[in-house]
Amino acid sequence: MVTTPGDPSSGPSSGVPSSGGPTDPGDPFGPGDPAGPGKPPRDPATRPPAKEGPGPSGPLAAMTLTGTVTAGVEPNCLLLDNYLLVGGPRDVIRPGARISVVGRPEPDLMTTCQQGTPFRVESARPA
Repeated sequence: MVTTPGDPSSGPSSGVPSSGGPTDPGDPFGPGDPAGPGKPPRDPATRPPAKEGPGPSGPLAAMTLTGTVTAGVEPNCLLLDNYLLVGGPRDVIRPGARISVVGRPEPDLMTTCQQGTPFRVESARPA
């Protein structure tokens, strides 16, 4: 379909795609408010609490995990108790090994493994 400027069937004449609806400049959460389009913005007092983790309150506490390492669905991805093991000695951390690792969960760390919560290994030893 060919449209010309000023043709009412062509939509907005600015040439900028529509965002799908009006935005409220007073919305404290912006257009990405999880309340969704067409719904009133969330009251800041009812906003869900922030995730625990690195940030103003500091990193998550160190944890010790013990169990048998399993291979993930992606190459070089190793899991222990639903945690994705990141770093550590690969001669100790290998599929089938029963180990004990000390480290910290890093839930915001991006990986290509598609499984488990990333867990930064600080030390590892056979269990």
